[in-house]
Amino acid sequence: MEALINQFSYGLFFWQLIILLVVIFLLGKFAWKPIVNALDEREQGIANALEAAEKAKLEMARLTNENEQLLKEARAERDVILKEAKELKDKIVAEARNQAQYEGAKMIAQAKEEIDEQKNKALAEVKSQVSSLSLDIARKVLTREFEDQGKQEALVADLLKDVKLN
Repeated sequence: MEALINQFSYGLFFWQLIILLVVIFLLGKFAWKPIVNALDEREQGIANALEAAEKAKLEMARLTNENEQLLKEARAERDVILKEAKELKDKIVAEARNQAQYEGAKMIAQAKEEIDEQKNKALAEVKSQVSSLSLDIARKVLTREFEDQGKQEALVADLLKDVKLN
């Protein structure tokens, strides 16, 4: 270490000090300002980016809330539409059931009327045939009975006995 101390030169130290001060001055004059300005601009850009990110975050939160609200409204509207559709379906089914019951009752009533009508026609036809047969039988019986004149007079006498004169 003594060797270094023995070699110390004040002149060399002085000139190195002056060169160092000149370099510091030149760097301060020409290099430090642009470097500091660039760092300030970068710091400002980062601050602006952070501020924009915060604004974007707030905007996303707002949009998320709006989307959730719209989704809730859409679900509520869907539920209302489904409820109305179910009520309409139930109403249509009930109307169809009532219409079918009405039509069924109407068809049953018509069938009963037709059955009664056919029954009455059949009874009328049977009565007609019975009366026709009865008349034919009576005609044949009377024809045989009245072939004899004595039998005819006896019948008239019997009939007159039953008749009372006032």
